[in-house]
Amino acid sequence: MPNDDRHESKHVTVLLEESIEQLAISHGSRAEGFYVDCTAGGGGHSEAIAQRLATGRLLAMDRDPRAVELTGKRLAKFGDKVTVKQAAFSRLKEMVDEVYGVQVNGIMADLGMSQMQLDDAGRGFSFAVEAELDMRMDPSQSLTAAEVVNHEDERELARVIYEYADERRSRRIANAIVRSRPLQSTKQLADVVARALRSPRTSEHDRRIHPATRTFQALRIHVNDELGEVSKMLEQVPQVTRTGARVVIISFHSGEDRIVKNTFRRWRQEGSFNVLTKHVVWPTDAETSNNPRARSARLRCAERI
Repeated sequence: MPNDDRHESKHVTVLLEESIEQLAISHGSRAEGFYVDCTAGGGGHSEAIAQRLATGRLLAMDRDPRAVELTGKRLAKFGDKVTVKQAAFSRLKEMVDEVYGVQVNGIMADLGMSQMQLDDAGRGFSFAVEAELDMRMDPSQSLTAAEVVNHEDERELARVIYEYADERRSRRIANAIVRSRPLQSTKQLADVVARALRSPRTSEHDRRIHPATRTFQALRIHVNDELGEVSKMLEQVPQVTRTGARVVIISFHSGEDRIVKNTFRRWRQEGSFNVLTKHVVWPTDAETSNNPRARSARLRCAERI
């Protein structure tokens, strides 16, 4: 993995001002509280939180070791006010207990894919360059995209592509993948999917999107168990938050957002949280103009009661 910081500057933090506003760090004594950024990424949200803390502290965590390295460098100026840890956010309670030993005042999670991960050719997240079929956010885990496309049965492949990418032609893609095995590179897989979906009736919208985009998204979500991770993290939130704590979640995928929305609704019905965002918060036109990847971002916030 590269040791320079060239990927850091390419990542633009999404819904930054809206996130900080919802966390309400500057209100009352909240700047003296304890906060967690579950998805440190390039450190954008973490830095904004740390800047607003008085005597408070921040735990910034990410399962990607490259993100941890970059965030650690970016936040070093804050000294012991910030602790950076490599950990999946499904280990939220474990990390809070280890670092703080007390309940926290705010939790931030940006569930989106980091641009620096996409730009790092060796990670295999993108078909824009030739690379091994990897797609692991945590390189220490065993399951890779190559394992999935070369060893999963056709029916399961079709299910993954359909459920995680809303790809209505998932069976055709799965059949093409199985017939083309073994597949070792991103370009190979992208070409197989493109050939399987090639049609003179392709809509103008679909022509603007590479045919393999949805398949790559589905494989990435599956390899990293992204929806399972979200569910596990949210189940731990009530255990680690104190009264008045804010929980801010940014999601990019409809499946993730559905989990967040349904969990917030259940918390409200149980009387443990108020949902502060009656309607999902979307990026402004100005933000999406400057950063097109922000278009699908949506923010929800709940407060512990």
